[in-house]
Amino acid sequence: MRLRTMPGLLVAGIAAGVITAGLALPAGIALSGVAETIDLRPMELTEPPLAEKTTLLDADGKRIAQFYDQYRENVTIDKVAPVMRTAIVAIEDDRFYQHGAIDIEGTIRALAANLSAGGVAQGGSSITQQYVKQVLLNSATTDEQKEAALAPSYVRKLNELRYALSVEEKYTKDQILEKYLNIAYFGAGAHGIQAAAKRFFGVSAAKLNLVQSATLAAAVRLPTATDPEGGKSNRDALVARRNVVLDRMAELGKITPAEAAKAKKSKLGYKGVPIPGGCETSEYRYFCQYVSAEVLADKRFGKTRSDRERALKQGGMTIRTTLNPKMQDAAQKGIAAYVGKKDGPVAAQALVEPGSGAIRAMAASRDDLDYNVVADRAHGGLGGVQAGSTFKTFTLLTALSQGMRLSDGFNVGGSYTAPSPSAFTDCAGNAVGDPNHAVTNDEGSPGYTTLQTGTWGSVNTFFMELEERVGLCETVKTAKSLGIKRADGKKLQEFETFTLGINEMDPVTVANAYAAIGARGKYCKPMAITEVVDRDGKKTSFAPECSQAIDAEVADAAADILSGVFTKGTMRGVGGIGRPAAGKTGTNDNQSSAWFAGFTPDLAGAVSLADPRGASTHKLNNVTIGGRWYGSVFGATVPGPIWKATMLAALEGVPATPFTPINEERFGAVERFDPWSDDPYGEDPWDQYGPPDGWDQTDPGTTDPGNDGPGNDGPGQNDPKPNDPGQNDPGPNDPGQNDPGQNDPGPNDPGPGDQGPDDPGPGGPGQGGTPDMSTGAGRG
Repeated sequence: MRLRTMPGLLVAGIAAGVITAGLALPAGIALSGVAETIDLRPMELTEPPLAEKTTLLDADGKRIAQFYDQYRENVTIDKVAPVMRTAIVAIEDDRFYQHGAIDIEGTIRALAANLSAGGVAQGGSSITQQYVKQVLLNSATTDEQKEAALAPSYVRKLNELRYALSVEEKYTKDQILEKYLNIAYFGAGAHGIQAAAKRFFGVSAAKLNLVQSATLAAAVRLPTATDPEGGKSNRDALVARRNVVLDRMAELGKITPAEAAKAKKSKLGYKGVPIPGGCETSEYRYFCQYVSAEVLADKRFGKTRSDRERALKQGGMTIRTTLNPKMQDAAQKGIAAYVGKKDGPVAAQALVEPGSGAIRAMAASRDDLDYNVVADRAHGGLGGVQAGSTFKTFTLLTALSQGMRLSDGFNVGGSYTAPSPSAFTDCAGNAVGDPNHAVTNDEGSPGYTTLQTGTWGSVNTFFMELEERVGLCETVKTAKSLGIKRADGKKLQEFETFTLGINEMDPVTVANAYAAIGARGKYCKPMAITEVVDRDGKKTSFAPECSQAIDAEVADAAADILSGVFTKGTMRGVGGIGRPAAGKTGTNDNQSSAWFAGFTPDLAGAVSLADPRGASTHKLNNVTIGGRWYGSVFGATVPGPIWKATMLAALEGVPATPFTPINEERFGAVERFDPWSDDPYGEDPWDQYGPPDGWDQTDPGTTDPGNDGPGNDGPGQNDPKPNDPGQNDPGPNDPGQNDPGQNDPGPNDPGPGDQGPDDPGPGGPGQGGTPDMSTGAGRG
C-alpha cells in the first residue's frame, strides 16, 4: 500500500515519526493539527550526472593524468563484490529489499529510541532516502544550497520522503543500491565504492573481501570522523565501527559468529593508495598543465570558465592528446644528459610536429616548479626568457621573401649603430632607431657577409644591417605570421634589436614557429587535444588549425641556409643528426639565457636554458651544469647538444624526409667575381653594392682576366680572330655587347658620367645614407 492512499491521520503519524526520527527535536512538537495539509505524493527527483573524473590519455591511449573535484569511478552493481553489498545493507538498512521508500518498522523503532533518548539516538532514513539526500547535496552549487540540503527542517525531510517515493517507483532495488554505492562518500577523498576500494585497499570493488567490505560499510556513516588519513584516533574509531558491522552481519545470519570473530581480529589494513591526481602527480606534469589550460580556455567545453572547469573536473570525459610517449622520453633523457635536477639553470624543451602543430613532448630538467616552464602564461607559465638569436631566422625569412638570394650580402663591421632614429620604424609608424646604442658581435666576424655566412656565424652586425634594409615592421609581421607572441601575453617589443631576440619566449611557441618552416611555410596552431569522449560515449574530434603563413619556396630557401648551421656554422662542433635538419642557436647578452631551435620535415624542437631565480642576475657564466663547469654557455654549448640527443632518439626508426630543394633560379647562389683582385675568385667583394651594373660573368673577357687587364686578353671562346674584338669579346676601348661600358669603372677609366665604384652617382645607392634595394644596384 502506498502512503498517499493511507488515512490522513496514519500518514501524519508516520510522517511525524519519519521526521522526528531524523531530527534532533522534541517528539512532542510532531505535526499535530496539520495532518490534513501533508502532501506525500511522489515528487520527481532531478538527478544530475554524478561528478566523475576526467581522464587524460597520450597518443597511444595510455592514461597520463586525471582531473576531478570528487575522486569517483562509477561502477555497475555487478562489479561490486556481493559481500560488500551485504555489508552495506546490513548496517544501513537491513530491510532494504523488503520495504518501500519508508521502512515503517525501522522508522517506528527509531522514533521510539529517539523519544526515549530525548534526541537522535537512531537514524530512520532508508538507503533510498540517503541516496536522495546525497543527490540534493551533490546538486548544490552554492553554499546556501548546500546548507538547505542539510537544514534540520520538516520541509526538507518531507521533500526527501516525496523524492524517495518517486525513486522507488522509477528504479529497482538493485538500481537504487548501485546509485547509492556510487554516490556515497567513504572518507580519505574517495567518492563511490570503486574509488574507496582502490584508495583504502588497492583493489577494485569486485575484489573486496569480508573485512574490507565491513570496513567500507562502516566508513559511510561518519566518513570524516573515521577517515584513516586523520590519524590513529580516526583509525581506531573506524575499526570499532567495522566490528559493529561484522556483529550486525552475524546477527542477521549473513555470516557466522565464527567468521565475525575471526574478522574482528584483523588489522585495519588501510593502504592509503595515492589518489591518481591532477598534473602535480602526473609523469607529464607540464603537458598536463597545458591541456588543462586549453580546456579552460576553449568554449567548446562550456560557455563560461566555471562551466568549463566543471566539465574538466566533474564531466567524466576521456581526452586523447598529442603526447608521444617515445618522443617525451627522448626529450626528458636528452635534457637529463646535460642538465641536473638540482642545477640552478633549468632546461626546458618542446617538440612539435610540422604540418599539424601537434605538441609531441614537453619536458624540463626540474618537475617541482609551480609554473609551466615549457609554456606561456596562458598555459600556466610565467614570463619566459629572451629568445636570443633564434629570432634572426625571422629577419632571414623576410629578406628572402623580398627577393634576396642565398649569396646576397654586404660589408659589415665589428659594431653597428643605427644611422638615425628613422632607420627603424615599428608597426605603429614610430621611429625606434637608437643612434646612441652600438651592437657588437658575440659570434662571427666582420667583413663581407651573405645571408648564408651571416646566418651560419650568427653575426649580430649583419642582422642589424639586414633588418634595417628589409624593415623592422616587416620582420615583426613575419614573426607574428608564425605564431610568435610574448610568453607573458604582452605586446611584442618592436625595437631595432628585435632581430637579436629581446622578447621573452617559451619553448612551445618557438618550436612551433620553426615547425612551420619545416612544413614549407604552413603554420599550424599548437595542438594538444585530438579527441574528446564524453561520459555518454559521444566523440568529438579536434583537427589541426593551419594556414600558409609564408611562401613555400621562401621556407625552402631558409631551411637550406639553416641546415648549414650544423656543418659551417655555430653548431659545427656539435654536428648534425644524420638526416636533413636545420636550426639556429640563440645566446643573449652576457649569457643570460641560451637557446637552440631546429627542425626536420618530421619534427621540430626548441630548447631554452636559463636560471628561474632571475636570468639577468644569475647568468650562464662560470656555472656548473650537469656536473660540468662552463666559463660561458652559448646556444651550441648545452641547448644544441640537448636538441641533438633528443632528435636522435625521438626520430629513431622514422624514415628521413628530405627538405624540398630550393628554387635555384629564384634563390640560387651567384658567384661573386672581382677581376682586379689578386684573387679574383676569392672572398673580397667588389664593394658594398656588388659588381657594377651590366657586368656579365659569361663573357670570356671578364671571366678570364689576363695580365693585360680586363678586355685585353687573347682570343675568347667566341672570338674568331686573335686580338680582334668580336661581338662577345670586348676590345681595349671598344665595349662589346656584354661588356660594361660607361658604368664599368676600369682601373684608370671611370667612364663617362660614372663617379667611381665607391660613389654610384646621383640617385644611386648610398645617396642620403639609404641603400638602394632595386635590381641592378647591388643586392643588400
